Amino acid sequence: MPKRTMAQRIGHGSPVYRASIQRKFVLGYPSHLFSSETLRGRVVELHHDPGRGYPVAEVEVDGTTFYVPAVMGLYVGQVIEAGPNAYPSTGNIVPIGSVPEGASVSCIELRPGDGGKLVRSSGTFAEVVSHVGDRTIIRLPSKKLKEVDSRCFAIVGVVAGLGRTDKPFLKAGKKFHWMRSKHRLGRYPRVRGVAMQPVKHPFGGGAGGKLSRPEPVKRTAPPGQKIGLIAARRTGRKKK
Repeated sequence: MPKRTMAQRIGHGSPVYRASIQRKFVLGYPSHLFSSETLRGRVVELHHDPGRGYPVAEVEVDGTTFYVPAVMGLYVGQVIEAGPNAYPSTGNIVPIGSVPEGASVSCIELRPGDGGKLVRSSGTFAEVVSHVGDRTIIRLPSKKLKEVDSRCFAIVGVVAGLGRTDKPFLKAGKKFHWMRSKHRLGRYPRVRGVAMQPVKHPFGGGAGGKLSRPEPVKRTAPPGQKIGLIAARRTGRKKK
């Protein structure tokens, strides 16, 4: 029986290739707090949450505590406003329909009351493009335009952690311990497929480490071949 390739071992779902990050906090703001009037709250603490690249802000509003992604400039003890008529300043939780065009927002609700689903990665923000009736058009970090309900709440500001990926690791040991903290040692270090033997990887074999066939594969390819660009919609450099 031939040896199982790395693609087959990963697809099998063994504990070696399974990430298990235990996050401490559930993010989102309870919609019942912002139904009628503008409430004033306070940032109680900034927490570190495993598996997230930004600090988590603990906010207390009207006796209720909830957790949201911290935006740049937010500090412990800061007084914030939350509600339909809150002023759209940094850190406040306001309906996206009341945010002026060109402003940066994050943790945006996809539907009113879902607690915030869009733009929650470190250093990301969405730009308010325009308001059309009861809908608001925003530009996501992917440059895609999306239309959401103007009643959806969002946090004014850019998610903290900008530039997190810009600093290099410099040393292999540093990367090793970082991957261990993320429970990803089963996938690190990662050897290039073209540097392997054909029995270990579909890209293996040949001299010079050059792939001798196209990288995209069909969605219906068997597990031993399903590696690379799976059912790619497009390949190559995107034209501007």
